[in-house]
Amino acid sequence: MFKKEVIYIISDSVGETAEFVIKAVGTQFNGGCVVDIRRNSYVDDFEDIEEVINLAGKDHSIIAYTIVIPSLKAYLDKRASEEGIMAVDLLSPLMNAFKTKFNKEPHHRPGLMRQMDEDYFRKIEAIEFAVKYDDGCDASGITKADIVLIGVSRTSKTPLSMYLAHQRFKVANIPLVPEVQPPDELFQIPRKNCIGLVISPNKLNDIRKERLRALGLNSEANYASFERILKELEHAEKIMKRVGCPVIDVSNKAIEETAGLILDILKKRKEL
Repeated sequence: MFKKEVIYIISDSVGETAEFVIKAVGTQFNGGCVVDIRRNSYVDDFEDIEEVINLAGKDHSIIAYTIVIPSLKAYLDKRASEEGIMAVDLLSPLMNAFKTKFNKEPHHRPGLMRQMDEDYFRKIEAIEFAVKYDDGCDASGITKADIVLIGVSRTSKTPLSMYLAHQRFKVANIPLVPEVQPPDELFQIPRKNCIGLVISPNKLNDIRKERLRALGLNSEANYASFERILKELEHAEKIMKRVGCPVIDVSNKAIEETAGLILDILKKRKEL
């Protein structure tokens, strides 16, 4: 059986960056099956480093490290050199290039990328929220949402929800159908949190016919009939008046344009 070589990671943070780099390099050698990665995270003293030095010496291993605390880096470099261990610094070459190019000193604080990633995680949370509470799947999302979009089918509620989610807003959307009573929660939230979406009957007729054709269905189905569309739009208008929410006509607007109008409405209301 092929013997894997051990690679030790030392990091004063999580160490996932080093692991990713090692795996990327490993794929160039027998599909990445040549190494056994052993991660040592949140290393913050010389004893932690000494422990890995001893292990790496016994296994004749490479140490790959992402350490930004100067004293720990200097100690690791010194001890690895003394023990004849190959220690690869994965951050300093690029950090030094940044330092030279931008004429600035790095902070030398571990975990900063995690802090920056909080914004990313807020975006992911908003996207997951939009998926969970799409198309009225769960009415409980109405009271948790930053924005609630209401309108008839094919008024861009879902793509708008996803677009706004990428702006870190939690969005729920509710389809308005004459045969289905809107959830009670819709009439309990502040009306400033709700946005109604309307569209011209002709435009909606074209969109629905195209949708049916794309699905391989008869474009003359009731879903796309003019009479049905007028009935739905009339019903939606009554609900929006009852809610008292602002209404946007999406007939000839791109998703980005409609989203911009929604954000303008929210901004103005916050200023009141």
